[in-house]
Amino acid sequence: MSFLARTFKPAVARTTRLAARFYASEATGASAGKLILNLALPHEIVLKNKEVNQVDLSAVSGDLGILADHVPTIEQLKPGVIDVIGETGSEKYFVSGGFAIMNPNSVLNINAIEAFKLEDIDAQAVATNLAESQRLASNAKDEITKEAAAIEVELYEALQSALSAKSK
Repeated sequence: MSFLARTFKPAVARTTRLAARFYASEATGASAGKLILNLALPHEIVLKNKEVNQVDLSAVSGDLGILADHVPTIEQLKPGVIDVIGETGSEKYFVSGGFAIMNPNSVLNINAIEAFKLEDIDAQAVATNLAESQRLASNAKDEITKEAAAIEVELYEALQSALSAKSK
């Protein structure tokens, strides 16, 4: 047993040190500590190679604040607000879901089905559509209709929450 411990312990330590050096040297890349953001939809590119300070987003795993040199990750987005913070202020987009991919070179790619500037959304229309979706969900006769309405309710509730947070 001690033979195995003497043999493998140094090998594991060397491997760990090598991996740490590899990841640390790969984390550089963005210009002057800036995060490069790409926000793409199936039908258009909303932002391309935009230098920003920070991006805040809502993922299934929780809320994230992403800066330059963030650890590489892939996150599934839930319906919510993406807050793009730059030198001149903040832009807020509502996304219905998607994925955020943080690359080792400080490039963040966000792929979403739909994204709208929060300021362009009509709060009254959201309230009306939420009520209609809730009515459809409660009156649904089959599971498919009920699940589709539940997804709409989740989306409109997130949108309503984002709009009420904006007005505070």
